Amino acid sequence: MWDALQNWPGAVALRGSPVLYLLVSAAHILGIGLIVGPVLALDARLFGLARHIPIGAIGPFLATSAKIGVGLAVLTGLVLFSVQPANYAANPAFLIKLLILALAIANAVSVDRGQAWRKAIETNEIAAVLHWQAAASSILWIAALIAGRWIGFV
Repeated sequence: MWDALQNWPGAVALRGSPVLYLLVSAAHILGIGLIVGPVLALDARLFGLARHIPIGAIGPFLATSAKIGVGLAVLTGLVLFSVQPANYAANPAFLIKLLILALAIANAVSVDRGQAWRKAIETNEIAAVLHWQAAASSILWIAALIAGRWIGFV
């Protein structure tokens, strides 16, 4: 299975072109930035910072930016994974990163679909559950970032 993935034309092109690999890697980093920046800003607001800014004014924009970032990071991450799938699949830091990402995305989906989020956007009232979800969000996305950097050192 890993051989088939590593021999698909995209993986072959990435291995054969340092410029293409650089561009995909840069797009991956851009995706990460579009996640972590907006998420930490939104989490800070949910913690109570900048209370003068209504959640309804910034929340949907920051959440949408992070969703775009997740899409870009996942897409480019899959492409980068295809270059050396067996090596990544055997890397404990990579596997830990995948677990953390799954938890972070599950938390984000829980917030996005939750009644407390909708109420916060409409009324600017932040329920206790959102404080906990924001704390989990900050911890998980920072942990994913650290685990991602750790991959190259294992």
